[in-house]
Amino acid sequence: MSSSRLRGRKVLFIGGTGRISSACSRRAVELGADLHLLNRGVSSARPAPEGATVIAADIHDTDGVRAALKGQEFDVVVDFLGFTPEHVARDVELFGGRTGQYVFISSASVYRKPSTCLPVVESVPLENPYSAYARDKIACEELLARAHHAERFPVTVVRPSHTYDRTAVPFDGGWTVVERMRRGKEVLVHGDGTSLWTLTHHTDFAVGFTGLLGHPEALGETFHLTGDEVLSWDQIYRTVAGAAGVEEPRLVHVPSDAIAAYDARWGEELLGDKAHTMVFDNSKVRRVVPEFTPSVPFSHGAREIVEWFDADPARRTVHERLDALMDRLTDTHRPRPS
Repeated sequence: MSSSRLRGRKVLFIGGTGRISSACSRRAVELGADLHLLNRGVSSARPAPEGATVIAADIHDTDGVRAALKGQEFDVVVDFLGFTPEHVARDVELFGGRTGQYVFISSASVYRKPSTCLPVVESVPLENPYSAYARDKIACEELLARAHHAERFPVTVVRPSHTYDRTAVPFDGGWTVVERMRRGKEVLVHGDGTSLWTLTHHTDFAVGFTGLLGHPEALGETFHLTGDEVLSWDQIYRTVAGAAGVEEPRLVHVPSDAIAAYDARWGEELLGDKAHTMVFDNSKVRRVVPEFTPSVPFSHGAREIVEWFDADPARRTVHERLDALMDRLTDTHRPRPS
């Protein structure tokens, strides 16, 4: 059945104007959903699509949400802002018996690293001792599994990997890295630059995601949802450099452990996720959503990113602390002449 199953369905997105959710909101409206967005304020970078109903409320104010929704029921509820077990426990209380499907946005960071199975399938064990974010997502999934089995709470879990839009440079340090490239400075790449990574354009993600909404075969199931293009980190850096007009960036490879020793938060993100090769088998989601065929290559996405930042000088900010740290680390780990 085609994704027209959303036509006329009453859908609630908690959030709906973020990096991932904005593309999902636009596509849901295009497919005919009666879309409601519950959030504290519409993003200026990603406005709500025309045709969506915006409900001004803070999801963390449970009484305020109850008043804002006034006992409404929804065919589908999606929480793009659920990060802890407390968040999803609140959702189970708010929407139990009031929705035909509740979709939780988890993360592919929950999978064991390094993976013992490549490409990764949904049954890979969930374990991440490095990342508190991933451990919280695992706990959320476990709570929802219990609610599904004990109370028949109609949950679907979706695990995105690295999903980006034009506002998101795919490196730690963001635009700081691009500025370093343009200034001819050395650019830090974690590891040896050869580990493989999967980047997903948010419009591609939205096609697969909206196909799961209202789909009976998605109930009680978990799907990761990623692009098919696989690039090494060296390739990713060089692609962005080319989009920024830099013919050959000066890449310096720095062990992730060394980065973690200087910056624990940065190290957590690397050791718990980006330092490892992550390639995904999307056959499960394709069986349910056959129209999911990612079509935006990162070469195109990188040009979108650079064009968006170049359109407004205020966007091209340099993080001074990280810039100085990158100087220190690249100087320490720069290959020395023999």
